[in-house]
Amino acid sequence: MQGRTRAGRTRPVTASVLTALVMIGVGACSSGEPAPTTTEPSERVAPATEASIGSKLDLPVRGGPRRETTGSVPHIQVNAEPVPAVDAELRRRVFQLPGVENLASDRSLPGARGLAFSDGLDLARADVIAGSNEFAHIHPDGSLHVWLTVDSAIEVEEKKWGELHPWVERDGFWDGVVMVYTPETPDELDVTIEVIVDAYNFVTGASLEPADIP
Repeated sequence: MQGRTRAGRTRPVTASVLTALVMIGVGACSSGEPAPTTTEPSERVAPATEASIGSKLDLPVRGGPRRETTGSVPHIQVNAEPVPAVDAELRRRVFQLPGVENLASDRSLPGARGLAFSDGLDLARADVIAGSNEFAHIHPDGSLHVWLTVDSAIEVEEKKWGELHPWVERDGFWDGVVMVYTPETPDELDVTIEVIVDAYNFVTGASLEPADIP
C-alpha cells in the first residue's frame, strides 16, 4: 500500500503510519499537541494521485478579511457567534444528506455535532475518514471541519472560506481537512452547503447537488 506526499511522490505505508491514521485522525480538534509547521497556501500542491479526483467546487472569493482562528490544535475560530437562523438552517439541511446521522462528534470538542455515516453504508473512500464515521463536524459556534479532496480544501483556503487544518502535513492525517468559517448570511450558508456536499460526494462516491438538500 502506498501513501502520498504533497508533491505527489509515493511512499510505503507502514503499520505505524496506519496506527497514526486512526490515532491522529480521531483527535483532529481535541488534542492539545502543538501543530507542525505548514507551508503558505500558495506553496501547497495537491498530490498527483488526488489532482484528478472529481471535485466540482468553483467557489467565489469570499469578501472581507479572513476570520481569526487559533491556528493550532484545538483548531477553532476565535470570537465567532453563530447567527441563530443561519445556524439552524445549516444543521437542518446537512442532516438531510442520505445515510448521515446527527451524533456527538468523536473527533472534536464537547458540543460539536458529527456528520456521521450510518453503519453499513458503502463508502468509496472510507480510508479518508479512517478511525471514525464522520466526514465533517459542526462546532458550537457554527464553524466546521470537513474532509475534502485536497484540491477542494486548498480552494476553500485560497478563496478565504476557511483554512487548512494545521496537521495536514502529518503522516497519517488526511491532507484535505479544512476548517470552514461560521456562515453568517444566507449566501455564506449556500457556499458552506456546497462544500459539505462536495465532501459527501467525495467520500461516498455519490453525485448529489446542493439543491438535493433544500
